[in-house]
Amino acid sequence: MNADSPKRNPVPTRSLRLVAVLPVLLAVALTACAGPDPDQKPPPATGQNAINTSPDQHRIRGQKVEAIAASLPAAIRSKGTLVVGADGKGSPPLNFPADDDRTMIGVETDVAQLVADTLGLTLDLRQTSWANLFLAVDSGQYDAGFSNITVTEERKDSYDFATYRVDTVAFEAAKDSPIQQVTKPSDIAGRTVAVSAGTNQEQILLRWDAQNKAAGLAPAKLQYYTNPGDYYLALQSGRIDLYLGPNPNASYHVAVKGDTKIVGRVSGGGEITADIAAMTKKNNGLVGPLNEALNTVIKNGSYSQVLQRWNLTSEAIPVSQINPQGLPRT
Repeated sequence: MNADSPKRNPVPTRSLRLVAVLPVLLAVALTACAGPDPDQKPPPATGQNAINTSPDQHRIRGQKVEAIAASLPAAIRSKGTLVVGADGKGSPPLNFPADDDRTMIGVETDVAQLVADTLGLTLDLRQTSWANLFLAVDSGQYDAGFSNITVTEERKDSYDFATYRVDTVAFEAAKDSPIQQVTKPSDIAGRTVAVSAGTNQEQILLRWDAQNKAAGLAPAKLQYYTNPGDYYLALQSGRIDLYLGPNPNASYHVAVKGDTKIVGRVSGGGEITADIAAMTKKNNGLVGPLNEALNTVIKNGSYSQVLQRWNLTSEAIPVSQINPQGLPRT
């Protein structure tokens, strides 16, 4: 929620409650996960686009389903809009500015549009910071968050989730690399692998490397990067063998630039399945309609069309679930 100027005394009770819960909400929002979440670094790719990045998206649209629309909470149904928050920093292909630098586009926007259409609502997309996204959903300022949000057990204490993608991370190699497949710990033995510090990707590599050392295999050499341009240059020059990062960003880069290839994908939770989901305030009555809308677009094929246009068919799910098992508490 956007911070307002401090109120003059007396301080309203609502403001006191918000101040009291602020640290708790921030802790929930910053829980480690594999989404652009803190783990999703924005690696913009430019060049000869194989993906439409113009403001004229010709989005795939859905059709209103009266039975689902009728199940919406009365307040949302009466206002006629679905206010959706998304991280505004821009991370292709999730949610990022089009070529006009104003229109927000991406797979998250497209999925939210399909859901809003199915619910018979007008999509009202709001850009915000990552931490503020959680506060705004909790306060009711936003109805839902569609922002590559990973389901965690800690977040489920305060929010409800309806899943719509598998959370995966991808190993990227130079296009001419002899490496063909990386799916298990032994595949990184003796390799030089780049990763961003403090992410689930790093934890996956550290666990894999420990298993390899215990098995008597050659250790991996981990190198840390924060700037996408740096690790892509390192891949092309041969200074690193692999980069492990969020699958959506890697898939976008491969589609747009074509100078790398994906040689392996694993769950963003490592050994644990991780899910990306629409997030809403807990027990506000919206997660059911969101779930039904998502299952409708999955069944009618419009969902798969959206993932295909953003090169993310590898993250498709067969059915949306409400509050599945999330990543464990830290």
